[in-house]
Amino acid sequence: MKQKNFLILCSDEHAPSALGCYGHPIVKTPVLDRLAARGTRFTSAYSPSPICVPARACLATGTHVHENRCWSSAEPYHGQMRSWAHDLRDQGHKVVSIGKLHYRSGEDDHGFNEEILPMYLANDGKGWPQALIRDPLPGFPEAQEMSKGVGPGETTYTNYDKEIAKLSSDWIGENAGDDPWTLFVSFVSPHYPLTAPEEFFDLYRDVDIPSPIENPEIQNHPVLSEIRKFWDYDDYFDAKTRDIAVRSYFGLCSFLDHNIDQVLKALKQSGQLEDTVIVYISDHGEMLGDHGLWAKSVMYEQSVGIPMILAGPGIPTGDNPTPVSLTDIAATARNIAGIAGPENTKQWQSINLMEIAANPDASRFVISEYHDGGCPTGMFMVRKGMWKYVYYAGDYPSQLFNLERDPDELADLAESDAHAITLKQMHEHLLEVIDPDEVNSAAFADQARLTETYGGREEILAMPSFNHTPIGS
Repeated sequence: MKQKNFLILCSDEHAPSALGCYGHPIVKTPVLDRLAARGTRFTSAYSPSPICVPARACLATGTHVHENRCWSSAEPYHGQMRSWAHDLRDQGHKVVSIGKLHYRSGEDDHGFNEEILPMYLANDGKGWPQALIRDPLPGFPEAQEMSKGVGPGETTYTNYDKEIAKLSSDWIGENAGDDPWTLFVSFVSPHYPLTAPEEFFDLYRDVDIPSPIENPEIQNHPVLSEIRKFWDYDDYFDAKTRDIAVRSYFGLCSFLDHNIDQVLKALKQSGQLEDTVIVYISDHGEMLGDHGLWAKSVMYEQSVGIPMILAGPGIPTGDNPTPVSLTDIAATARNIAGIAGPENTKQWQSINLMEIAANPDASRFVISEYHDGGCPTGMFMVRKGMWKYVYYAGDYPSQLFNLERDPDELADLAESDAHAITLKQMHEHLLEVIDPDEVNSAAFADQARLTETYGGREEILAMPSFNHTPIGS
């Protein structure tokens, strides 16, 4: 039997709700909707860290942040652990990336045979060193950039995505044949700047858009209030620009869908559709004003949750509630290529998504963690069944949400006597994986050493800062 190809379609900052197939009342994503209709839609999919650089290190290695120690936007993947791409390539499998990687640089070996039109980290691979400064937190004046230039138009990011779609389509056509391949196609949309090509912005110009989720209680949580103060994007919007920004984000979701359409058409036209397993993922979500927050960097669903769709030969159709993670891509890629990987025996470790699609597992739990800029301590999330638990390292209150009854995460049950047993059980799941306070200390220690390497706090704060990675940096 002919070995299957594997096409990984990745976006950046796509909130799990912002697709038609995930129930959004306005967002138009017909191509992804059709992909979901012929495959498995995972309804509880998560990023292992709700920010680009750590999430992509986890995606590459199939490990979690505490294992790969790519803690922040200044501590990227550079081939220091084997990736699934290394394993495939070293067994003679063709494995290529096109588009955003957000690894350190092109001088490193990430495992791909070829990296086409890659985006690496800015600042000569240093990324955003300001992420290392967490005690005390500095200011982030670049936050005001998000509210600027919102609306219809083109950016270097939208032009970049168009080129990714073209080169990916060309590559698929040129590689039709008997040799199996794995292709990682990585777009930057719908990541800000919140400027959408006009034809896609126009889809939302005159429609009623949902109001953001309001939660004033966020200001009462000592960690979340600090995060809100640092990532103060919302302070720079007024009612008009906030409305335009949301419409632009929806437009970018539809623009992304259009680019994915080109890639999937090329796959079908080349005669390879029936021989290819396809997965759609994003590195993390986007808060889009919910709870007064924008971008990511928190453990609310719109930030840490992601869409995940698996389709192709032998993939069952329908929704699957099993918690899944970007780390599961590693085991999936190895399985499709017929290559043995690590013998993962724990529920939270990388598991083949095709196996999960065929055999949903209500007992599974997954984790996420955050040790990046804007947060005074490490954050840890556990998702199992209807429950989400968030632990903040140190002497800070935890959070507990029942996502079936409270999908907007407005009712924190952590202090409820009626839920004390559930809170304890969820914390025990976290302890099955790590000691979160020890991990938090390790992250701060690594970041302190790197801070000294860069000359200390003041030297880092004098380095170039930015709101999103410039093209060509």
